[in-house]
Amino acid sequence: LSGLMLSVSCLQPSCFGYPLSIFFIIINEFCERFSYYGMRAVLVLYFKYFLQWDDNLSTAIYHTFVALCYLTPILGALIADSWLGKFKTIVSLSIVYTIGQAVMSVSSINDLTDHNRDGSPDNVSVHIALSMTGLILIALGTGGIKPCVSAFGGDQFEDDQEKQRTRFFSIFYLSINAGSLLSTIITPILRAQECGIHSKQRCYPLAFGVPAALMAVALVVFIIGSRMYKKVQPQGNIMTQVAKCIGFAIKNRFRHRSKEFPKREHWLDWASEKYDKRLIAQTKMVLKVLFLYIPLPMFWALFDQQGSRWTLQATTMDGNFGAIQIQPDQMQTVNPILIILMVPVVDGLVYPLIKKCKINFTPLRKITVGMFLASLAFVAAALVQVQIDKTLPVFPAAGQSQIKVINLGTDNATVWFEPQIQSVNVTSMESTAYMTFETSQLLSFKVASGKKITTQLTKLSEGSRYTLRVKNNATDIVAELLFDNVTSKPEEGNNLIRFINNLPDTINITMGDTSFGTLASLSASNYNLFPGGREYKITAIINSMPCSVTSKALGFGSAYTIVINKCSGENLDVTYSEDIPPNTVHMAWQIPQYFILTCAEVVFSVTGLEFSYSQAPSNMKAVLQAGWLLTVAVGNIIVLIVAGASKLSEQWAEYVLFAALLLAVCIIFAVMAYFYTYIDPNEIEAQLDEEEKQVKKDQDVYEKQGEADSQM
Repeated sequence: LSGLMLSVSCLQPSCFGYPLSIFFIIINEFCERFSYYGMRAVLVLYFKYFLQWDDNLSTAIYHTFVALCYLTPILGALIADSWLGKFKTIVSLSIVYTIGQAVMSVSSINDLTDHNRDGSPDNVSVHIALSMTGLILIALGTGGIKPCVSAFGGDQFEDDQEKQRTRFFSIFYLSINAGSLLSTIITPILRAQECGIHSKQRCYPLAFGVPAALMAVALVVFIIGSRMYKKVQPQGNIMTQVAKCIGFAIKNRFRHRSKEFPKREHWLDWASEKYDKRLIAQTKMVLKVLFLYIPLPMFWALFDQQGSRWTLQATTMDGNFGAIQIQPDQMQTVNPILIILMVPVVDGLVYPLIKKCKINFTPLRKITVGMFLASLAFVAAALVQVQIDKTLPVFPAAGQSQIKVINLGTDNATVWFEPQIQSVNVTSMESTAYMTFETSQLLSFKVASGKKITTQLTKLSEGSRYTLRVKNNATDIVAELLFDNVTSKPEEGNNLIRFINNLPDTINITMGDTSFGTLASLSASNYNLFPGGREYKITAIINSMPCSVTSKALGFGSAYTIVINKCSGENLDVTYSEDIPPNTVHMAWQIPQYFILTCAEVVFSVTGLEFSYSQAPSNMKAVLQAGWLLTVAVGNIIVLIVAGASKLSEQWAEYVLFAALLLAVCIIFAVMAYFYTYIDPNEIEAQLDEEEKQVKKDQDVYEKQGEADSQM
C-alpha cells in the first residue's frame, strides 16, 4: 500500500521541485488578502461618510467586525477537521465570502435608494442592513478559511520535502503582505474617484467591487487546481479532545472536592480516570502557553486602531506629498511596506548584534519589548493629535454665536456690537476672524464707514456662525448678516467654497465643473465641496461675457468665501476670505507612530507564534494557532469597551489612556515571563513514548507469565 501511495505521489505534477498545486494556493491567498485588506482599508470611512455615523460608532462597528473575523477561525477549524476537510471547507466558505463582498459593493451604491435624485440615500436603513449582512458573511468567510489555507498548503508536501515546505510558508507570508500592500494603495484611489448614475459621489461601489472581483478570482483559481491537490480526510479535531479533557478534569475535581480524596499534583490529573497520560501532559503544555496569552489582547487593541482611529486622524491632516496626493486610508500602506523592509533587517542585523552584545534576548523578552513599543507608538499618536487640535477652528458652543465681518467696500469700516460688547475695525476688501458672542447678550450692531452710520437689531440662532457683509455705497451702507451653515471642519481633506458677488451686475459662476448658478449683486451662493490639493478655473459670465481666473491651490479641510470684485479684460479679480483654515499638520508626521508600531509588530507577532510553536506538542499547534487568533479578537473587543467606557472628549487623551493600559499590562506580562520555565515538548513526548513502551513491555511480560502459569 505504501508503495502504491509513493507511485501516486510521484505522478503529481511538480515545478522546480515543488508540487504544482501550491502555486494555485499562493495565488488564491494573494487574491484573498487583497480582497480582505482592500475592503477593510476604506471601511471606517464608508461608515463615517456614506452611512453618516460618527467617529465613535464607526470605530465600534469596525472593531466588532475585525473581532468577528478572528473568532470565526475556531469555527472554520472545527468544520475542516471534524466534518468537511480542508478543501471543501475552503471552497464552501470562499463562496460565502465572495457573496459577502458582492453584497457590500451593492450596499454602497448611492442610487439604490436615491429616488428623488438629490445626491443622498432616501432610505439609509436599507444600506445599513445590506452592509451588516455583507460584513457578517465576509467575517464568516475570511475567518473560516484562515486556519485552513496555510495548513492545506503544507499538506501538499511529502515528508522528505521539509526544505520546500519551509520555503513555501515564506512565500505564503510574502503573498499575504503583497496582497495587503497593493490593496491598501489601490482601493483608496478607487474610493476617491467619483461615480454614480444620478449624482456623482465617492466611488465606494468600485472600492468594494474590485475586492469582490478578486475574491471571485481567488475562488476560481483554487477550484482550477482541484485535481492536483493532495486532500487529507478529516481526522477529528484535537481542540474538541482538549476541551473535553479540561471539562472532565474540572467536573471530576468538583465531584471529589471533600478532604477524604487526596490532592493531585496538577488539577488536570483529575482527568486521568478517562483520558490517557499523553493527552493530559500535552494539554498541560498548551494551557501553560495559553495562560501567558491572557495579557496579549491589549497589544492587538492598540495595533488594530491603525484602520480606525489613526485613519480618522489622517482625515484631519495635510496629504500633499508634492506630485502625489495621499488619501487618509492610504497611510495604512506604511505598515506592510515597513514590514517587508524590517523583517529581514531585524532577523539579519538587529538580533545578531544583540547576540554579539551577549544579551539573552529570549522570546518572552522580545514580546515584552513589542508591547512597550506599541505603547510608545500611541504616545507618538497623542503628540501628533495635540498638534492637530491646535490647528482646529473653535466653533460656537451651546448658547453662543459667532460673527465675522467682511468689508466689500472701498472705505474702511468700524463695527460696534451692542450693548457695548466689542468693536472692530475692518480695512477695505478685508475680513476679520470669527468673533464669539453670548447669543442672548448681543442685541444689535452699528456700522460706520466714511461719514455714514447704520444700526440694525440682531436675532441670532445659538450654535451658529454668521458673516456680516458691509459695503459703503454711494447712497447708504449695506450691512447684512449671512447665515453660515458650516459648524464643522470638512471631512476627508475636502474644501468648502462659496462666492459673494461684489459687482453691480448679476453674474453666473462656475468653478471647475461645478456651477454655482446665478448671483445677484451682493448676494452669496451656497457652499460646494471640492477635493483638496488642486487648482480650479473660476469663470464668471458678466453681461454674456466670460471672465476667468485660476484659483489658488486649495489645501485640505478648509472653507473659503471667494469675493468676485471686478473683471479687467478677461481676467477676474477675486479675494479670499478664510472661513475655516486648511489642515496644516502633514500626514508625514504619522510615519513615526507607524514605524514604532511596526517595530512592535515585528518583535511581538513573529516571535509570539515562534514561541508558541516551540512550546506546544506536535499535534496541538492548531490549538495554539486558534488561541493566538483569539487574542486578536479579544483585543478588538477591548477597544469597544475602553472607548465606550472612557467618555473622553479629547482624542489625544484616549490615545494616552490606551498607551497607559498597555504599559501596565506589559509590566504584568514581564512578571509572568520572569517566572516562566521553558520546556522542550519533544523531550517530554519522547519520555512519554519510553513510558508507553515500558508499560507495553511489562504488559507483554505479564501476559506471557500468565500463559506459562495456565499451562502449568
